Amino acid sequence: MLDALIVLIFVAAGAVVGYTGGELLPQSWLAADKAGNAAWILLMLGTVLGLGMGLAIRGALRRLEEQIRQMPTDSLIARSAGLVVGLLVANLLLGPVFLLPFPSQLDFVKWLASLLASVLFGYLGMTLSESHGQELLRRFNISPRPTEDPLLPLVAARSKILDTNTIIDGRVEELLQTGFLEGTIVIPCFVLAELQYLADSADNEKRTKGRRGLDILNQLQPKFPNRLLVHDLDYPKLSTVDAKLIRLAQDLEAALVTNDFNLNKVASLQGVAVLNVNELANVLKPRYRPGDWLEVRVLREGKENRQGVAYLEDGTMIVVEDGRDYIGEHVAVTVTSSLQTAAGRMIFARPQQPTVAS
Repeated sequence: MLDALIVLIFVAAGAVVGYTGGELLPQSWLAADKAGNAAWILLMLGTVLGLGMGLAIRGALRRLEEQIRQMPTDSLIARSAGLVVGLLVANLLLGPVFLLPFPSQLDFVKWLASLLASVLFGYLGMTLSESHGQELLRRFNISPRPTEDPLLPLVAARSKILDTNTIIDGRVEELLQTGFLEGTIVIPCFVLAELQYLADSADNEKRTKGRRGLDILNQLQPKFPNRLLVHDLDYPKLSTVDAKLIRLAQDLEAALVTNDFNLNKVASLQGVAVLNVNELANVLKPRYRPGDWLEVRVLREGKENRQGVAYLEDGTMIVVEDGRDYIGEHVAVTVTSSLQTAAGRMIFARPQQPTVAS
């Protein structure tokens, strides 16, 4: 109904302007037009132009309405506040200008300066608020935070933001089921976009990872409907997903859940709380002491001479001394030592010597 009203208003305005515009024609043309056809031609021309402008304005308003609906609430608040402040500054600066004496022929300069200043300062206010308004809203506790978890006020647990690698990893489901991961679980919209990009990739490995991540989210949604929140806040001016994750964690005062070693370091340097899934797994891993034995399958040759490399089910690397001859075979090994690094745990072992019957 509103769209039709807008178009009708512009059509009527165009028709009136076209019909009355005939008075601006030269008198010689009006004298030659005895039948008054010029007025009707101008009427039809104004009607057509009004219809075109009405349709254009209607399309622009629809696009603007769609953008406003998709815009996050905090961004909308920040931009609106920036626009109001920009218009106030423009009017304060133009006050002295309007008091200056101008010839009557130059009165239009005042109105032109007012229009240009309002557009300029309004745009600057919206732009600056988009860049720095999120931090300002967060400091005044105006920025909305996810509160879908009914237990969140009771346990005072901060929200957790999942990155792409953690979702693909899949261990977050067990952490949620066992209760080790508290609070609202935030899935950023740009992480979903990255998963979709991977799922549509021509590379088979990337496509498998992307589809696995989307499948895991589809499994988590019905299991934890009150805890999973897809957050639509995006940062178009930030080029990488890692930078967006850190900024979102700062704005929401949330913790970042990841298993990316480099992202862990960068986020920690910027004051973001990080929960590294790999570090938790390393703490909970069974500790093999020297003298313990286990059976492994040697997969490939190691870096040093005659070494073989095997892996446990959780991905722990086992370096088997003198294990090159057992590549492709299952062999019982005895642990000689282990090494804990920031990237994970390494176990060193030797093949068990067969017992010689006496």
